[in-house]
Amino acid sequence: MDLNNGALSGLKIVACSTAQAGTVPYMLMADLGAEVIKIETPGKGDMNRGSGYLMGSTGSFFETNNRGVKSLTLNLKSEKGQKILHDLIKDADIFGQNFRPGVAEKLNFDYDTLSKINPKIVYASVSAYGPDAPDGHLPGTDAVGQALSGIAEAYSIPGNNLRTGVASVADETCAILTFGGILAAYINAQKTGKGQKLETSLVGSAFRLLGWTMTTAMWSNKPPITGARINGTRERPGIAACFNDVEGKPFAMQLDPKDWLEAMKALNFFETLEKENLIDLGLAFESEDNKTKILNRLAELFSTNKRDYWISILRKADMISTHVNTMLEASNDPNIKENNYVTEVWYPELNKNMKVHGTPWKFSKTPANIKRAPKLGEHNKEILSNLGYDDGQIKDLTEDNII
Repeated sequence: MDLNNGALSGLKIVACSTAQAGTVPYMLMADLGAEVIKIETPGKGDMNRGSGYLMGSTGSFFETNNRGVKSLTLNLKSEKGQKILHDLIKDADIFGQNFRPGVAEKLNFDYDTLSKINPKIVYASVSAYGPDAPDGHLPGTDAVGQALSGIAEAYSIPGNNLRTGVASVADETCAILTFGGILAAYINAQKTGKGQKLETSLVGSAFRLLGWTMTTAMWSNKPPITGARINGTRERPGIAACFNDVEGKPFAMQLDPKDWLEAMKALNFFETLEKENLIDLGLAFESEDNKTKILNRLAELFSTNKRDYWISILRKADMISTHVNTMLEASNDPNIKENNYVTEVWYPELNKNMKVHGTPWKFSKTPANIKRAPKLGEHNKEILSNLGYDDGQIKDLTEDNII
């Protein structure tokens, strides 16, 4: 394969999607070389084009979630617009949509309709609650996924109200799981010659994100220990927690059950905790008061020196510890920058490079290619010309507000 082609080069995707969970799967595919045609409303475009932080007319939300795709404006309420969409589907590999339930059927881009046009099509549908949920007919956002799945408790602080967080964990998790599900269905279609419908949801994805912590809650029929994560069992406890140093700067550590006592010795905390009857971490499983006493004493001890000092001790003992970054600190962290998890893209209208997400993958032969998000309707002529429309027909479609 040509090194300039991404791993998904040759794949054709048509997406009638907006927001985050509905666009990120295809943005990731565009990064990897797929041709992604994004359908937008003529004259208006994706309603999120102006969302996020604006630099001129460029919004951080739309740019992040739609880079590398092609923009085709189509009035899907019109027969001509629907015909163009159906023509695109004939040789497409994947179709994606995240409209409110019922809209796809109304506008003739539901799975039954498109699979008759192209039996190999992989049809991805993203919803808020899931197709079989009692609330499945309702629209929803990332907050719904976080709120209903249990994520709010997982990141709660004892004594404070449960709340959803600012990081779009339901949206992003749904996008990544949709990405994987699409590729699984595509591989199956290549083997069998038959496509299928893939359905994912914000709630289901956020619930999966809780992983073994949710399994533990279900098996024990008790809520997990929140705040600092003291996990395992009464007899074999471990801990994952953040503490502030003498300057108030936070750092994180995670100790397996076998590491706890050795870590306390290395940190020179063992004698103090033993003297105060707090060296048994398993006490945290017996009462909230015990847990609070242990964590408060650790916080006091860690507040006597700088975090680099504590991190170096733990790392020297081959135990896990690192700095806790703010978002801006993370974007400048060498572990982020050197792996190309953040990169820069030239924005001619701003006359400067701007920091953007890089790629979470490092392919040895087919590297990702980070591009810009499209202008509204930027690829109308290119896409329609490939479908056989001449300049006069494209002009007529424009004047009739079909594109």
